[in-house]
Amino acid sequence: MLVLINSVFQVIAFGALGWFYLQVLPAWLGLPTTSADFSFWAITASVLIFLGIPLLAGFLTRAVGERARGRDWHEGKFLPKLGPWALYGLLFTIVLLFALQGDSITSKPVEVARIALPLLVYFIVVFSAGMVIGRALKLGYAKTTTLAFTASGNNFELAIAVAIGTFGVTSGQALAGVVGPLIEVPVLVALVYVALWARKRFFAS
Repeated sequence: MLVLINSVFQVIAFGALGWFYLQVLPAWLGLPTTSADFSFWAITASVLIFLGIPLLAGFLTRAVGERARGRDWHEGKFLPKLGPWALYGLLFTIVLLFALQGDSITSKPVEVARIALPLLVYFIVVFSAGMVIGRALKLGYAKTTTLAFTASGNNFELAIAVAIGTFGVTSGQALAGVVGPLIEVPVLVALVYVALWARKRFFAS
């Protein structure tokens, strides 16, 4: 539910920021405005499909599984067997996209860097802000780290799905979706160690 709510807000923010950067800001600066070549509602529908269906499936499997076999069986046997398949599917998608976008990645290193550097800054700044705000609000270490990682996590698997559904599998947007995991995964793993250090330094009590 937390990921779903976060993603819905991201879609709303994406539409608002797209309108601002393509229409409002260029007009203020005396530059030509640009019309978005995508449908905001198509992106919203993609988010609802790619998050709503798994959410519904998760609810149904829990309701049916717990009623039929009990919570211990559902959480102790069923979920551990089902869970890895989500990772397998994600890895398969990333490998497939690398195969389709491999030429673009190797032949356009400058474009890859232009995608990677802002993402790197984004993860560090948003994670740090989440940790500072959580500590200021006295949420405790567990809730603060959840807040920081949820805010900084870029939902790249959802971004890949929406980019493919809206722009096509060989589009530049899909390329950005492929580059995202290359930056997000190692950066967020490194931020895990930062969070563990912060627990001892700022959440000792």
